[in-house]
Amino acid sequence: MEIGEQVFQEKKRWKRELWNWIKAIGIVILSVALIRAFLFTNYIVYGQSMMPTIQDGERIIVNKIGYELHQPERFDLIIFHATESTDYIKRIIGLPGDHISYENDVLFVNGEPLEENFLDFYRETYSAGLFTEDFRLEAVTGESTVPEDCVFVLGDNRQNSLDSRHIGFVGMDAIVGKANIAYWPLSKFRIF
Repeated sequence: MEIGEQVFQEKKRWKRELWNWIKAIGIVILSVALIRAFLFTNYIVYGQSMMPTIQDGERIIVNKIGYELHQPERFDLIIFHATESTDYIKRIIGLPGDHISYENDVLFVNGEPLEENFLDFYRETYSAGLFTEDFRLEAVTGESTVPEDCVFVLGDNRQNSLDSRHIGFVGMDAIVGKANIAYWPLSKFRIF
């Protein structure tokens, strides 16, 4: 084989290799964009409203497709659009049709007391009276039950949370997804 032919074949091989790399990188970028747009996304949590469950500055992964397949469940951690430019993370306390009240730091749903084990740490260390102040759904929302296509949410840090007691119900269409994983910092990696 002549040197000219050899150079030509080498250039041809190099171009083929470059084209294969461009296609592979394009497929990866497209896949990541599709996954992020339709399946999962990540968030940085700002503020203390979900402490101790989620700390200020932690990074979480949110499952965006889960609620397309099934309905939200009580105590799910959700991300939702609170305003056009702000998303919140809170815990679902009330589902459509539920009546919610708090009496002496006990959650009542439809008249039945429910355990909130995720609050044990705060209740043990909180010394300024009731951790969750008494309220009835009617008093904070004007409704006797959670409306259809809505949920009632609270932050785990009940003394420092802007939630349904203040902003009202969260429409199902405002929910971005369910928080599944805290991944940063790595030392606090966990699945919810």
